[in-house]
Amino acid sequence: MRAALVAVCALAAAACSPFTPQSSGGSRTPQASPLAQAAVTHEYPSPQVHETAAGGSATAAQAISAFASAYINWTAATISGDMRALAADSVGQARSVASLAAAQTANDYELQRGGIANAGTVEAVAPLPGQPDRYVVVTRELTTATNTAAYQGLAPAWHVAIATLSQLSPGRWVVSGWQPES
Repeated sequence: MRAALVAVCALAAAACSPFTPQSSGGSRTPQASPLAQAAVTHEYPSPQVHETAAGGSATAAQAISAFASAYINWTAATISGDMRALAADSVGQARSVASLAAAQTANDYELQRGGIANAGTVEAVAPLPGQPDRYVVVTRELTTATNTAAYQGLAPAWHVAIATLSQLSPGRWVVSGWQPES
């Protein structure tokens, strides 16, 4: 039992090591392990998969504005379809976020019964300093409901998200990451 525990610990330590052996000779050079990279970026790197998207915009700002506007403007009757359309027009993590939202809202009884809707505007899009292809997105949104008093008197609220962009081809930008912060 002790030998098995030692072997598991050794394997775990090797997997977390920031060093990988070079193919020539036995010297080691520092390289970030996937776990070390995940600790910094909060994302575990996966093999690059070529994805396509149905849409795309001529500029990064247009792609972000279109995605954000579609993401924040919905009704109980349209949200699942709206999120499926966003998934088709995006790639990577943004596609996953939209696909998950579509699945979670498709049969949401409370959402439908309450007649819940969200409406908003994209107020600002700005590059995130020091992080290429990442942008800060500021929206102002109001959630309402036609069949419940739960949202009555609710004031519009400011929200911030971090968007990551990918250029699929020259002049064709899509959102590849969407991380709401508030």
